[in-house]
Amino acid sequence: MKNSETLAALQELIDVVAKLRSPDGGCPWDLEQTPQTLTPYVIEEAYEVVDAINSGDKNAIAEELGDLLLQVVLQAQIASEYQQFSLKEIAEGISQKLIRRHPHVFGEIAVQSVDEVRQNWEKIKAEEKGEPSPESQKLSYKLQGYTRKLPPLMVTMKISRKAAAVGFEWENIDGVWDKFNEELAEFKEALAHETPERQQAELGDLLFSIVQLARWNNIDPSEALQGTNKKFIQRLEQMEGFVNRPLSDYTLEELEALWQQAKANERLETGN
Repeated sequence: MKNSETLAALQELIDVVAKLRSPDGGCPWDLEQTPQTLTPYVIEEAYEVVDAINSGDKNAIAEELGDLLLQVVLQAQIASEYQQFSLKEIAEGISQKLIRRHPHVFGEIAVQSVDEVRQNWEKIKAEEKGEPSPESQKLSYKLQGYTRKLPPLMVTMKISRKAAAVGFEWENIDGVWDKFNEELAEFKEALAHETPERQQAELGDLLFSIVQLARWNNIDPSEALQGTNKKFIQRLEQMEGFVNRPLSDYTLEELEALWQQAKANERLETGN
């Protein structure tokens, strides 16, 4: 019964999206969308799902997963209009992939650990791609794929881990700190004497070194930055609660005093 209800709900969503895309009475905004114009929403909705999961709010999680599902159905609808593929091919494709890559569940393979599961997954994945070319076996080739698919901070962490796995790594964390201090000095020098292009390059090097420090200390830099963003906004919210005029009406000194007041309140509330 539950499966039939789920399939009925999914079919309703498919029908709704098809109606929105219909030239006969559809929505003008939906009709002018392309796979490319929708990509920012795919990324945005994925991040909102993560935020909802972190919040623990089951209603928010369900809502955000629905928004993300909408993006999948929209992409499938547009592709089907051009006879490229449909939601049917998407679902069949991922189902077959999961079955192939889990022979310990759907086949006769026995595994003893999560590491064996991971190794089998990578082996099967490589077999699916066919005979690898010499070029595709190079680490640099594999890493280039990350730069096209992931946000910069995640890419940097991936690159860092893969490079470390082949031995391109510092002997201890002192070397990582030395690299950070070296990059910080070079960034300061670039700000004082170099071109904007050089300054940007040196900032990139500095950020890369910070991610190395995060990796060595088992800290997720994306989560760390997200936490700081939230904390900054929360403190601004407190500052605005202390006053009855826009923050732009206050001097820098007054804003700094409000900031310190917000920090003090935060310590009282958290006990830190």
